Amino acid sequence: MTETPQVITKKRFIAGAVCPACSEPDKLMMWSEDDVPHRHCVHCGYSDTLNAQGQSIPTELGTRVNKPVVKPADPKVQGVQFFPNPKLKKPVDPS
Repeated sequence: MTETPQVITKKRFIAGAVCPACSEPDKLMMWSEDDVPHRHCVHCGYSDTLNAQGQSIPTELGTRVNKPVVKPADPKVQGVQFFPNPKLKKPVDPS
């Protein structure tokens, strides 16, 4: 009985790469299978295949149902509204 040889694909992290789904830096792994590049985010699970120009090949057409969910706003971040300080008004010239 002969076994078929297993091809081990070497996956590597890409320094500075940002996930297109979750925007996390340095979480994308890339590898090639049959000279076709693939990438996978270890943070959110996003994965896709790239074409020869390096553009993502969508697996299906994007709809409102299958698009990634927008991550909620950070609760630590607050909006700031500035009000004019009445003590800093310039005096009006009576001339």
